[in-house]
Amino acid sequence: MLNIISVLLTKSFIISFLNKKIKNTIPLKYHILFWLGYFVFNVIRWGSYFEDYWYSFKSNLIEFPIHIIFVYINVYYLIPKFILKRKYWSYIGSLMGMLVLVYLIRTGLNYLLVTKEIWPEAESPGRFLELNHIIAVVLGELYVIGFVSAIKLVIDWSVEKRRNEDLAKLQMSTELKYLRTQIQPHFFFNTLNNLYALTLSKSGNAPQLVIKLSDMMQYILYEVDSSKASLLKEISHINNFIDIECLRFEDRIESQLDITGDIEDVQVPPLLLLSFVENCFKHGLKENDKIKIVMNFEVVDRNYLEFTLTNNFNPNLAKSNGIGNTNAKRRLKLLFSNDFKMESKVIGDTYSLFLKIPI
Repeated sequence: MLNIISVLLTKSFIISFLNKKIKNTIPLKYHILFWLGYFVFNVIRWGSYFEDYWYSFKSNLIEFPIHIIFVYINVYYLIPKFILKRKYWSYIGSLMGMLVLVYLIRTGLNYLLVTKEIWPEAESPGRFLELNHIIAVVLGELYVIGFVSAIKLVIDWSVEKRRNEDLAKLQMSTELKYLRTQIQPHFFFNTLNNLYALTLSKSGNAPQLVIKLSDMMQYILYEVDSSKASLLKEISHINNFIDIECLRFEDRIESQLDITGDIEDVQVPPLLLLSFVENCFKHGLKENDKIKIVMNFEVVDRNYLEFTLTNNFNPNLAKSNGIGNTNAKRRLKLLFSNDFKMESKVIGDTYSLFLKIPI
């Protein structure tokens, strides 16, 4: 009867402790299942070893509540309070004190509730506070504490690692969205400047520009909704942009577009290539001169897209402030890490860009 009352009181304490202290990394039901499985395994193992299953059951029934209590004290109190704060000697001292309590409580309960023999498993009769008996009890308890604590810490590490990865992905996604929203006002600002210039000159091209701008706004606001976009749509978007510039500068723009390979299913970061084309007009326009733009898209080994761009270049305009290339490089680094290549150079009055990205 005393045995049953002791177990029930211990169980009540453990359930209360678990409900208050156990964090969400491991649901309570898994704690219960683990300890039940561990208990059954231990009863069978030592019962088979000593050929006395009844003694094994009784002794484990006494010892397991002690294991559970001190394991959770170690995991949820000692480790956070001392190990995580680098108070190692305090942890060792607390652990040693806890092991002394384990020896006294376990030995006393076994003596009162299970058997009057201090150490029935030993070949010769054991005595209370005998060194070999102390070592056996302490090592057994250290094994359980170390084993269970290691499982808990590994699970916590895995959960924390996954959480950090999710946070990193969220941060990258947020930054990519920010970079994209940074491009869009920049683009619309330039386009509205074009529209303003046409209205000042009362050009008949202003209504066409409004229609083109409306098409581009629809693409940016409603069709670009992920980290990837169809290359065909991006090219159409770029052509639309060039058409808008042509409405402003009329016959001063010459553009050429070449495509090599099948690009029908190719996906690229949205609005990435547009920033390079915008720079052609920002840095290439000389007064009363033409802007010449040559673009080439080539699919290489079905794994990479190579984009080349050449245009005439005015070094006097290159010092103007802009976010296009800086933005593009940051996006490429976030999206592809080091699996991309971007090179640009100026020879005379010609600017050339080479970009290679995975598809």
